[in-house]
Amino acid sequence: MAAVVIQRKWHTTAEVAEMLGFGLSKTKMLVLTGEIRSVKVGRNRRIIPAWVDEYVERIAAGAEGWAA
Repeated sequence: MAAVVIQRKWHTTAEVAEMLGFGLSKTKMLVLTGEIRSVKVGRNRRIIPAWVDEYVERIAAGAEGWAA
């Protein structure tokens, strides 16, 4: 029988902060201002991995102008 690997569907703000190498307060501010999209589940915020990727791609795209 093959093992089934369940991928995480969303992350906490603290997990996203660790992934990005940011502090928790900076990450919370990015979420509150809408820079990083999130959904509220009960009293907690959750962030879908694709939304973290969108944020990184948007920041990287803005930095491309500096490379010239």
